[in-house]
Amino acid sequence: MLPLQQFTRFIEQNRLFDYNGTVLAAVSGGMDSVLMVHLLKAAGYQFAIAHCNFQLRGNDAIADQAFCAALANQNNIPFHTINFNTQKYATENKVSIQMAARELRYNWFEQLRQQNQYTAIALAHHQNDAIETILLNLVRGTGIAGMHGILPKNGALVRPLLFLNREEIEQLINDNGLEYVEDSSNASTKYARNKLRHEVIPKLRELNPALENTFQNNLERFKDLETLLDLRIAELKAGLLTQTGGEIHIRISAVKALNPQRLLLFKLLQPYGFNETTIDDLISSLNKHSGRVFESAIFRLILDRDKLIIAPLDKPVHQVVSISEMERTAIYGGYRLNILHDEAPVIIKDNPMVVSIDAAKLVYPLSIRAWEQSDSFYPLGMKTRKKLSDFFIGLKIPVHQKTQIPLVINGNGDVIWIGGYRPDDRYKVTENTKKVTIFELYKAG
Repeated sequence: MLPLQQFTRFIEQNRLFDYNGTVLAAVSGGMDSVLMVHLLKAAGYQFAIAHCNFQLRGNDAIADQAFCAALANQNNIPFHTINFNTQKYATENKVSIQMAARELRYNWFEQLRQQNQYTAIALAHHQNDAIETILLNLVRGTGIAGMHGILPKNGALVRPLLFLNREEIEQLINDNGLEYVEDSSNASTKYARNKLRHEVIPKLRELNPALENTFQNNLERFKDLETLLDLRIAELKAGLLTQTGGEIHIRISAVKALNPQRLLLFKLLQPYGFNETTIDDLISSLNKHSGRVFESAIFRLILDRDKLIIAPLDKPVHQVVSISEMERTAIYGGYRLNILHDEAPVIIKDNPMVVSIDAAKLVYPLSIRAWEQSDSFYPLGMKTRKKLSDFFIGLKIPVHQKTQIPLVINGNGDVIWIGGYRPDDRYKVTENTKKVTIFELYKAG
């Protein structure tokens, strides 16, 4: 007898898929997936079978493929199969054979699901697979998410056999006389999962004969803890993260008050690509390294004076844009510069994005570029030279913003204007000015 009541109850309790939908069952031909096929059939679910030949085991792989085709034909079930050049894929993508096979099959399953409007992809993982996953995660290092093992449902992927362990599946296969094929690679201990399966877990079962039940209970507890943590992180995000333009700001005083600090700060910053090593460095710098910058693959985190700043990892603008005397518009990075000429000595006040310059002092071609460490100028109203780096520090401009500020440079190399901030005093409009050039800076788009 098949455990149909337990099977359907597990599907319904975990909302794996609707009875009226059509499921895509991933079938290798092993006892786990064969039992899943017979359970789905006996319970009256509509489904199709998908089988992958990874072309790694020669005639054995061909025989498995033929077995799955016959299983589908005998039960009048739609059948999909594909041959993968797994070795070639692994070499081209520089991944292991195991990772190549995983990527190939899951991508294909999802493609089939979308093309045929299957409601879910059913995988035949069971409780022992969940135990092995947890142990592998512990050995390799994991957060709390790695402690719940394999979930019954993860997006379109569902696992309707997680209510059974390996011994129960084997017993059901034998009691019901169900035919299956055995993958010879399952007996090899050269793979980490097989080593756990054949060498480690039997020893653990000696300590606890009810190992599967214990792990199942622990799995539920870990899932509950993960839910609590996710709720706490959602509360913290709402209260601590402030959107300012295209940046995220977090008050350092609030970061210091987090408890447990390392775990909560990691969970807050993880979506931006920052790992635990970065979190450790950040925490050690909170009281002593204002201005320090940390980078992930896509974001930059700046330890400012009283806040953390998270900004997209914009690449510094390295281009230099030349401006001839005849040009009236120039595009630089994310800015547009308009150039106007006026016979009257106009002085623009109270608009940092517009500046009037004594036209007689301009040497063409002008240029626009980003700041360099050696740059200096005479800030408007001052008669002494100041390094731009000191000027930026005085205005508390974060490090990541400095490289995005356009500088208008005279043909003789002088900084005429720090766009949006301050012109050079030597180029200001005076009572002796006969003609002015007006620069207007706009954010492009």
